[in-house]
Formats: sequence, structure tokens, C-alpha cells
Amino acid sequence: MIVAQILYLHALTFFETGAMNQDSTKIKTMKIVLIIGFILMLLKFLAYFLTSSSAILTDAIESIVNVLAGSFALYSLYYAARPKDEDHPYGHGKIEFLSTGAEGGMITLAGVAMFVKGILAFFNPHALSNIDIGLMISVFSGAVNYIMARLLIKKGTQLNSSTMIADGRHLLTDTWSSIGLVIGLVIIYFTHLFWIDYVITIALGMLIAYTGFQLVRESVFNLLDKADYGKIEHLIQVLNSKRKESWIDIHNLRVLKYGSVVHVDCHMTLPWYFTLEEAHTEVDAVDKLATQEFNHEIEFFIHSDPCLPTSCPVCVMHDCKVRQHAFIKKLEWDMTNVLPDRKHTAGS
Repeated sequence: MIVAQILYLHALTFFETGAMNQDSTKIKTMKIVLIIGFILMLLKFLAYFLTSSSAILTDAIESIVNVLAGSFALYSLYYAARPKDEDHPYGHGKIEFLSTGAEGGMITLAGVAMFVKGILAFFNPHALSNIDIGLMISVFSGAVNYIMARLLIKKGTQLNSSTMIADGRHLLTDTWSSIGLVIGLVIIYFTHLFWIDYVITIALGMLIAYTGFQLVRESVFNLLDKADYGKIEHLIQVLNSKRKESWIDIHNLRVLKYGSVVHVDCHMTLPWYFTLEEAHTEVDAVDKLATQEFNHEIEFFIHSDPCLPTSCPVCVMHDCKVRQHAFIKKLEWDMTNVLPDRKHTAGS
């Protein structure tokens, strides 16, 4: 694992240097992961031909899925990087969610196939050979997958790429599979209980199928524009901490993801006597604040509303000369009052 950590640090340093933009970083990362995945697939099939282990074959079949899914993921990153056009005014980023779903579907099918093979193997048992060689290859492939998984999840989180995160989670599952496989091969090596190989195959198949199902579910949620409450909460905290007196109210706030781009729209209540230029300045300040806070692309669409007399009780502007009602309390923004499409008063 010391070697694995050294390789990981070198890879991470490589990707964090240079003047590459986000899209080129994503594509270059996936290219390297795909090449390494193809090499590991060949090694795993070599291990299977040397050992005749059903569990190792299960691991090798999953590597085929890794390569196919990685290829589709690479294509989706190329496509998502295309600029906005007349037919796609919000860009092409949603293909990343489709890529995640396709990868999850392939993983699920592979897991089911592995599970079935493990069951059938009980009715057609066979002895294993060269377990020590298979063990070494499994340890090596598991360590490399762990490096790639950590790299993909870290970079995917930084670049807000669901495709990279999904591929990283898949490889991380592959790592746990390799660990279980290694433990099983060690037991078989010392006990010669070959039926353990079939049990491992069944267990790995179930684990892999469950991981695939989770990815498919996440893809469907994103394609259906499920609200990203984590990002909404984060954004609300930022707005509360940097709030200006003139930002009387924010409501009807929504966050949608289009691949790596986050679209935020909301209604913002400002003093009714502000000129158009003054209102634009305040809206622009909110936009810049959100852009600085999120380390990935973000688009803010703010509809400005004039304040009403009912806004006075929650308005903290001390120098307001047209106030019609006394100030009662400052309204702290949270998930319960920012999401509804209505202006706030002292009672809400």
C-alpha cells in the first residue's frame, strides 16, 4: 500500500498542475483511467486462465464493464464540454447523468450474471490451480483500482462531475471486491475448500449489482431534476453570513444541475425605491458571492421584487425613510422559508 500511496500522490500532483481548464482535466483524467482499466482487465483474465477461479472470472468480467463504462464516460465528457448552442441553451452537461445511468445499468447486469454463475458453479465444481499467482494479481489490481477510485472521486468532487464520481465509486466497489477475493483465495490456498470460491462469486455479484442499482437511481433522480438540497443548504448559509441590509428577502429558490454546471434561480426582495441600476448592483453582488463560494461553474438567475409594506417588520434597513411599520425581527433564511414562492412577513 506504500507503493499505492506514492503512485496516488504522483497522479494527483500531475492533475493539479498546469493551466488546463476543467473540461480538459476531466477528459485527460478519464483517458488515463480507461487505459489503466484496460490493462487491469487483461491481467485479471490472465489470472483466471491460470487459476480457473470463478471468483477471479467474476472480477475479470466486471473489468469489462469498467472499460465499457469508462469509454462511455469519456465520450460523455467530450460531449458535455461542447459549448451552448441554439438547440441546447443550457449546455450539454446532462449527458453526464445519462452516462452514470448507463454505467449503473451495465454494472447491475454484470452483478446479476456473476450471482447466477456462482449459483451454477455449485452444480459443476472444479479444482483450482496456481492460486498464489492469482492472489498476487488480485492484490495488485485492487491497489491500482483504489488509487484510481480515490483520484476520480476527489477530482470529480472538485470539478462537480457526476460521471467521474460515479466511475470512482464503481472502482471503489471493485476495490472492496478485490479485498474480498484476496481473503477468499488465501482461505482456499490454506484449506483447499474450493466451494468458498463460489460463495465469494455470489457475494461479489450481489455487492456489484447493488452498487449498479444505486448509480441508476441517482441518474434517474438527476435527469428528473430532483432538488439538490445539500447545495441549497450550503447556498443559504453563505447568503445568511454575507447578507446586506438591502437584501430584504429571498424566496422561491431552486437549484438544478446540468452536468458540472449548477443553475440557481430565486426571487429577491429589494427596496421599492431602488433605481434599476442600484437593483442590478445588488443582484450582481449576490451572483458574485455565489460564484466565489462554489469552486465550479454556477449560473444565477435572480428575479428582483419590490418590497411591500408587509415587508417592513422583517426589513433590517435602519436608514429607510419610507418605512410604514416598525421593525419586529430579523428573518433568518432557512430551508423552510426560502423554498416557498411567497414574500415573507413577520409571521412567516
